[in-house]
Amino acid sequence: MKYVITLAVFLSTLSISQAQEKAERPNVLWIYLEDVSGWFSSYGDTLIQTPNMDALAQSGIRFDRYYATAGVCSPSRSAVVTGMMQTSIGAHHHRSARSNFRGLQYDEYDKNELPDHVVPLPIRFKQAGYWTFNDGNKDDYNFEWDAKAFYDYYNPKPWGLQKFINGECLAGNTDGKPFFGQIQLGGGKLRNRAPKIIDPSTVSVPPYYPDVAEVRKEIAHHYDCLLETDKQVGQIIDYLKENGLYENTVIFMFSDHGMKLHRHKQFLYEGGIRLPFVLSGPGINGQQINSDLISGIDISATSLAVAGIGIPASMEGRDILSATYQERTHVIAARDRCDETIDKIRAVITPKYKYLLNYYPERPYMQPSYKDPWPVSKKFRAMMAAGEMNTTQLLFFGPTKAPEELYDLENDPHEIHNLAQDPNYKNELEQHRKLLFQWIAETGDQGQIPESDLALKCVMERRGAHKCIAPEYDRVKASMDSEK
Repeated sequence: MKYVITLAVFLSTLSISQAQEKAERPNVLWIYLEDVSGWFSSYGDTLIQTPNMDALAQSGIRFDRYYATAGVCSPSRSAVVTGMMQTSIGAHHHRSARSNFRGLQYDEYDKNELPDHVVPLPIRFKQAGYWTFNDGNKDDYNFEWDAKAFYDYYNPKPWGLQKFINGECLAGNTDGKPFFGQIQLGGGKLRNRAPKIIDPSTVSVPPYYPDVAEVRKEIAHHYDCLLETDKQVGQIIDYLKENGLYENTVIFMFSDHGMKLHRHKQFLYEGGIRLPFVLSGPGINGQQINSDLISGIDISATSLAVAGIGIPASMEGRDILSATYQERTHVIAARDRCDETIDKIRAVITPKYKYLLNYYPERPYMQPSYKDPWPVSKKFRAMMAAGEMNTTQLLFFGPTKAPEELYDLENDPHEIHNLAQDPNYKNELEQHRKLLFQWIAETGDQGQIPESDLALKCVMERRGAHKCIAPEYDRVKASMDSEK
């Protein structure tokens, strides 16, 4: 799809010094939504109205096929901020490479230092003369990084907004530099900060969930969170307009992964990785709807381009606003260890199909996880034990996985009819397998390498050894026991 672009394309062809001479460089703002599925009225939802998000979409481009590179925050955010697949830079295991974790400091840990050619976006913007800030402390990167090197202003309080709309994020920018900013909104994690508005009896329950009160409550709560998030987006836009910044600010609004319910967050089904993404700003014509396959790594490349900053040849992301942009034939997503739960899944999404390769088909999707104490999780496990799940629900809540999954996304948006064993789809299956293995070879997917003993030991120390029940931990437990 080609776009009518003025300033964005013009700047992308100039050096930074030339851009300063020819035009005022635009601000670049990321409105980063936490745990948010795209149930907005601008995306066709009819249960709620989200006027501020709708207005932002109307002013620019609404992307309908935007996919995160992972279904959980830290690998997804690591990919976005570098423009590289998390599997290419060793950032694929959730909450890895932490020298400190929940108040505990570690002298020896699974350190992950980025290659020299991988420079995160905030540093690139700083080097280009931008003022950089992060309002909300939701960075969650699985590599070595320094907040001072990244940001001129950094708000350590999770899920910001107030520091931006009261002007604190920009107060130190006395030289009037253009800014690159990240505002981290709580989104699906607003919890009791989102007023209860939606009646659970009015929501729709997907067929892969049992229609029980606990599920309806979670879905209704997510709608409540979206309503509150819409208000926050309105506050951000109001601040920009009131302070004369709106007309020269390119806004990227997107989510890190889908809502928290099982099968969505941490997984590679549509509910976990197909997300809202709106792009608006100077030189971008409004009322556009784009159905191209867009990857999370494209956020970074496009952000550099609109600021007139060169995109490194080694960056895997693409400038989706470029006059020479070529639509992706497919996008890739990856699931690796999440907290203490060890699993590995790869997904290939093409315009019509999705292919998933499950490396551990003998392990259930519902391995023990941090979600187990939730009332909805307890209900799921009770129903599983009592044999109260139907065939469709057992696709996710059963004791094993299919080794491969293939879904026709056009005709089966809920991904419940696995075509991998259907001989009529043999060609599609083989084509998607080929795409995946080519990508693994070309990018050097580091998820194919087992985690080190040190990394697994760190997980056990951070999460608690009693939670680490996967067989991979056995050798580390034996070593730790022998050291006692």
